Amino acid sequence: MEARSLSVLLLLLAAAATPAPRDGEPRSCEAVRKVFQLRQLGSFRGVPEFPRAGVDLQVCTSKNPTCCTKKMEERYQTAAKQDIQQVLQTSSATLKFLISRNAAAFQETFEMLIKLAENYTSTLFCNAYRNMAAEAATRVQEFFTDIALYIFGTDISTKECVNRFFDNLFPVVYNHMINPGLTDVTLEYAECLQMVRRDIRPFGDIPEKVIRQMGRSLLPSRNFLQALNLGIEVINTTDHLHFSKDCSRALLRMQYCPHCQGLILSKPCMGYCLNVIRGCLAYVAEVDLHWQGYIQSLEELSSAMHGTYDVEHVLLNFHSLVNDALMQARVNGPELTEQVNKVCGPPVRKPTQSPHCSFDRNKYSQGLKMFSRDVEETLASRRKEFISHLRLYRAFYGGLADQLCGNELAAADDIPCWNGEDVVKSYTHHVVGSGIKAQAGNPEVRVKGTDPVINQIIDKLKHIIQLLRGKSFPKYDNWDLRQTGSGGSVDEQISGVCDDEDGCGGSGSGEVKRVLKITDS
Repeated sequence: MEARSLSVLLLLLAAAATPAPRDGEPRSCEAVRKVFQLRQLGSFRGVPEFPRAGVDLQVCTSKNPTCCTKKMEERYQTAAKQDIQQVLQTSSATLKFLISRNAAAFQETFEMLIKLAENYTSTLFCNAYRNMAAEAATRVQEFFTDIALYIFGTDISTKECVNRFFDNLFPVVYNHMINPGLTDVTLEYAECLQMVRRDIRPFGDIPEKVIRQMGRSLLPSRNFLQALNLGIEVINTTDHLHFSKDCSRALLRMQYCPHCQGLILSKPCMGYCLNVIRGCLAYVAEVDLHWQGYIQSLEELSSAMHGTYDVEHVLLNFHSLVNDALMQARVNGPELTEQVNKVCGPPVRKPTQSPHCSFDRNKYSQGLKMFSRDVEETLASRRKEFISHLRLYRAFYGGLADQLCGNELAAADDIPCWNGEDVVKSYTHHVVGSGIKAQAGNPEVRVKGTDPVINQIIDKLKHIIQLLRGKSFPKYDNWDLRQTGSGGSVDEQISGVCDDEDGCGGSGSGEVKRVLKITDS
C-alpha cells in the first residue's frame, strides 16, 4: 500500500466531495467513484452515481442508501486482503533485509574463508614440500570442497572428511618424504598405504586433533547459517498468509465498508482495528514465543563461537597442523617404513616424473591483501553487530497487530473513527489480546482450529532452537556433541574452555591471525 500518496489523493478528493448529511446518507457517489478508479479496483461505470438500496450486499450492509454494489463489495474484499498483505510485508521488510543480507554475507565470507585456508595449505606445500606439492594439491582441494559442502548443509561427516584427507595424503608423503625417489609407487601400493594409515598412525595424534577442532568449529557455523535461512523462511511464510473467510469479511468491513457510505477518509477505531487484526493474525501470534527463543538461541550461539568453536581460527591455521603432521612423519620415517613393509611389502615403483608445483603464488598474494583488515572486522565482531540489531525484533510477532494498527491502519486518538457500522467517538466493545486462546471473546472475528502452515514453521523453529541450544555445542558446561553424517558419527565430551591442545593459540609455525572482512553488499 502506497499509504502516503494514497492519503494525499484521498484528501484532495475529500476536499472536493460533497459532505454527507448528518444521518450518514451520501448525497453523491462521485468521491467513491474516483477513489474506486484510482485504486484500480474498477471503472466509473461499476459505481452508482447516486446512493441506492444495498439489498444485495452481504458484508457492507446498512439501513441507509449505499454507493456500493455486490460487484464492488467483491472487489473491495480482494483489495482489503491485498492491502493487509502489503502492510505485513512493509512491516517486516527491515527485519527480512537484516537477516537475508547477513545470511548472504556470512555465506560469502565462509566461502572466501575456506578458499583462503585452502590457499594457505597449498602454499605450505609449494614453499616447504615442493616435490609433493602437485600431488598434494588434489588432496587439499578435495578436503576443502568437503568442508564447504558440510558448512552449507550437505549431510556428510567431518570425521570422515579429515580421515579421508590424511589417508589420501599418506601415499604422497611416504613416496616423497619417507622413501624419496625419482619414480612413483603403483596405484595398488598407494591403496595399501591408505588402508594402513589409521593403524600405523604416521601423523601421530594430529588427525584426531583436527577432527576435534573441525567438529567443534564447523557445526556451530553450519547451524548458524541454517538458522538465518530459517529466519527468512519464517518471515516469507508470515508475509503471505492465507486469510480465513471470516477474517476476509472482517477486513472488508473495517477498511472499505465506510466507502459505501461515502466515508472515504474514515479510519477504524484503534480497539476495533486491534480486534480485527489480532483475530486475523491469531495464528501468527503463536509464533511469538518460539521466535523469541530463536533469537535468544542465536545470541547464545554467537557469543559462544570462540576458542575451539572459532571457525575462522581453526580453518586459517589448518595448514600449521598439516605441517606438524608432515614433520612427525619425517621424524618417524624409519619406523614407518618397517611397519609398512610388514603389511604392504616393499614399494614397487614405476617410471613417472612428478610434476612441479603449479600453484599461482602471485594470485594468492593478491588474495591475501583482500582480507587484510583490522581485528574489529572479524567474523566474531560482525556476528555481534548482527545479533545486537536482531535483538530489537525479539517481540516482533507478539506486537505485530499493535504495530500495524498503530502505524498504518487505525485512527489517531480523539478523532472520530469507524467502528464497523458508523463513525463514532470511540469503540465500546471489549478488546481481546493476541494469540488463539484470546480470540474466544473477539466480537469481530471468529477464530477456529489451527493453521497447518504456521504449525509447520513453528515446528521448524523448535527444531533449530533444539540444535542451537542442545546439539551444536556447549556454552558453559560439558555437553555431549553428537555429529552424524553419511560416514558415521562422532561422540565427544567437550567443554567451552579452550586449551593449547585444541589449538586455540595455533600449532606449529605460521599461525594466522583473524583478518577476515565481511562485505556489506
